[in-house]
Amino acid sequence: MSRLLLWAERREGRVVGICNTHSVVTAHDDPLFGAVLQGADMNTADGAPVAWFMRLSGARGQQRINGPDLMWRTCQALDRAGAPSIFLYGNTEDTNRRLEAVLRTRFPDLTIAGSISPPFRDLTAEETAQHIAHINRSGAGIVWVSLGCPKQEVWMAKSRESVHAVMVGVGAAFDYHAGTIKRAPLWMQRAGLEWVHRLASEPRRLWRRYLYNNTQFVLRAVQTYVRRR
Repeated sequence: MSRLLLWAERREGRVVGICNTHSVVTAHDDPLFGAVLQGADMNTADGAPVAWFMRLSGARGQQRINGPDLMWRTCQALDRAGAPSIFLYGNTEDTNRRLEAVLRTRFPDLTIAGSISPPFRDLTAEETAQHIAHINRSGAGIVWVSLGCPKQEVWMAKSRESVHAVMVGVGAAFDYHAGTIKRAPLWMQRAGLEWVHRLASEPRRLWRRYLYNNTQFVLRAVQTYVRRR
């Protein structure tokens, strides 16, 4: 978080990926997306299984650094410091309005420089240029990006040379903090079962993703561990 704040103060164009089992497996299956993650300035272990496997692989003490918590704690730090400002990019206008209301209530000294809810389709080059110009004019130091994986990571990578701010892909964090999606209880988060809660909340949309990604992650993690041993 200290590094994020330093980059934000300097308004450096940086990319931060928040990696769960979905993004890790997708990066393994898709070399182009794998290159996107490899090219990021920082990647964190979002999913508990990712952090567990990192610890098993020698990264002692590796914690889970997930999008919602990182966003909240960073906004808390910015509220105390009074600067730099943040920008919200992605999700829906309704969710973003709710999120702004929550953030302004909890962090009265946090400056929200702006918000854009892009349409749920591929943007034209002109639209993308307009959005980037809007972000840069706002003077924001951190752009929280909620487009979902892998769309948000690809957008950040393509915008890296144009956006003068730190871009952090936080997925469903907007919905959690806005209250449009209920987050799993803390005990489930700590036990690595947050995905179960999300699956129970949106079974039709998520069951295929979790069935494939979680299975593939476990199989490949075991193979990697055995090979290294």
